[in-house]
Amino acid sequence: MQTGDILDLKPPAADDRIPYGTDPNQFLDLRRAKKSQHRAVAFIHGGFWRARYDLMHASHLCEALRNGGWTTFNIEYRRVGNPGGAWPGTFSDLRAAMQMIFSSAKKWDFAPEKLVVMGHSAGGQLALALAGHDERIQKAVSLAGVLDLQRAYDLHLSHDAVVEFLGGTPAQMPDHYKEASPAQLKIKAKELVIYGEKDAIVPPEISRGYVKLKKAKERVEPLVLPNAGHFELIDPRTKEWKQIEAAVNKI
Repeated sequence: MQTGDILDLKPPAADDRIPYGTDPNQFLDLRRAKKSQHRAVAFIHGGFWRARYDLMHASHLCEALRNGGWTTFNIEYRRVGNPGGAWPGTFSDLRAAMQMIFSSAKKWDFAPEKLVVMGHSAGGQLALALAGHDERIQKAVSLAGVLDLQRAYDLHLSHDAVVEFLGGTPAQMPDHYKEASPAQLKIKAKELVIYGEKDAIVPPEISRGYVKLKKAKERVEPLVLPNAGHFELIDPRTKEWKQIEAAVNKI
């Protein structure tokens, strides 16, 4: 298995594709739990907020969670390069998707308090930022998340992807960084921060620093995977996946 080949695998089919807006990128893929436990995961894929990365590679994780008793919502959204993408359009899309999910809890047979909002990489930032803006979210999971956008800028991650996403540098757009960065938000939800020590795409120092910053004032727990890189965290074929699934089951 090559790191990142999850991006190229044929995705398993969803039960249904449901629009939450009129733009072609405003939809979610629904997978119903085979045996309902009244719980659900809203998943947000990564790709440094850029349009060339879509939700399909996250289908494997969502299918694995569905097989484990979760109803899953794999959310697509406008990204940098799409009309209306980047901040704040990207975040507005996710807020709209979450409104649909919460308002349809009875229809899709899950308890709102059992909903977990989870994201990978840039999606980890979006998941925890949602929790910081929406107190209905009681459980949030970051998988190798870009949780400190100031630090992402300092490290020039993916050729300054955060500058593209937020429309400028921290000096130019301080309010955007304040509103979008989980490191600057107050989050009441339970947070699970999962990261690999061998991640060469989103350095582990970002998750590690986030946990250190927040542990005294928020309900944040880390799960450190010593031998994992970036994509092992979303690949159900890896040995790390069982640890991740077990932690998500306990949140």
